[in-house]
Amino acid sequence: MWQRSLRQSTVNWVIRKLQPSILSQVEVHELPGDRWQTLSLICSGENGNVSIGRKPLRPTVIAGNWKMHKNQAEARAFLQAFLPLVTSSEFVHQHRQIVLCTSYTSLQAVQATLQQSQAQVALGAQNIHWEDQGAYTGEIAGDMLTELGVSHVIVGHSERRQHFGETDETVNRRLLAAQRHGLQPILCVGETKQIRDRGEAEGWILQQLRQALVGVDRTRLVIAYEPIWAIGTGDTCAAEEANRVIQLIRKNLANPEVVIQYGGSVKASNIDDLMAQPEIDGVLVGGASLDPQEFARIVNYQSLSRV
Repeated sequence: MWQRSLRQSTVNWVIRKLQPSILSQVEVHELPGDRWQTLSLICSGENGNVSIGRKPLRPTVIAGNWKMHKNQAEARAFLQAFLPLVTSSEFVHQHRQIVLCTSYTSLQAVQATLQQSQAQVALGAQNIHWEDQGAYTGEIAGDMLTELGVSHVIVGHSERRQHFGETDETVNRRLLAAQRHGLQPILCVGETKQIRDRGEAEGWILQQLRQALVGVDRTRLVIAYEPIWAIGTGDTCAAEEANRVIQLIRKNLANPEVVIQYGGSVKASNIDDLMAQPEIDGVLVGGASLDPQEFARIVNYQSLSRV
C-alpha cells in the first residue's frame, strides 16, 4: 500500500487501465484510530479487492504563534521571505493548512500582504475576550478580529494561564466567544513537569478538556497538546509519547475527526518524526515560526505517512 496521498488524476489513471468489464465500484474505507482512509478499487473476477492508496481523514493544521514578537515592518519582511518558499510547494494544498498567529499590531499588515499575494495562509490571533465590548482594558473582542480577516484564535495557552490568570472557566468562555464569532479556536492543553513527574498528566489534561469544552461545538475546534515542560525549553516530547497522549485525548472526546496538534519546541529537525505519527494532525510552533526559512521547512515537512 502506498503511503502517499493520491491525487484524483492518479485514481483516474488507474481506472482507465482497468478493463471496464471487471470494475464494479470505488469505495473508501476508514481505518479506525488512524488519520487516513484507504481508497480501494473493488473489482470482480480474479483481481478481487485492489487497494491503491490512502487519503487524509483529517486536515493538517500548522500554526505559527509569534507571541510578543514582530512589529509591522518585521512582519512584512517575514512574509516577503516566507511566502515564496511555501506558495510554490507541492506539499501545500487543500489538506495542509497554514495559520500565522501574529501580534495584534501586525494583524492588519499581515492580512493586507496575504490578500495581495493570494497566499493560502490563514490569519490567527493569540487571544479573545468573551464579551463583545466593555470596560476590559487590554482585551480584544471577536468582531475586532474578524473585521481584520482573522479566522483562527489561540485560546488557553499556558503562558496566558501562567502570567494572566487564565482558568479553565475563562478559557471556556473565550472558546464560546470565538465560535460565536465564527472563529476557529485552537485550544491549548498540557501538563507541567511537576504534574508529569507525579504521574498525573493524563488526568490533568482530561480535566482541562472537560471544563474548557462545556457547551462548545467540538466539530469546530482545533486542540493543541502542549506539554508545558517542553515549551521554549528545547526539550521536545518524544514523538511516540506525544502520539500516545493525543490518541488518549481523541478517544476521550469520542470524535475521530477532531484535529489535534502537538506543540512544544517544534523545529525543522523534529517535524518529520512528529508528523509521521498517525494521531498528530499538525503542530503549534513558537520560536521556530519567527524564522521564515525554519518555518517554511516545517510547513514543507516530508513524511512517508502524511500529505
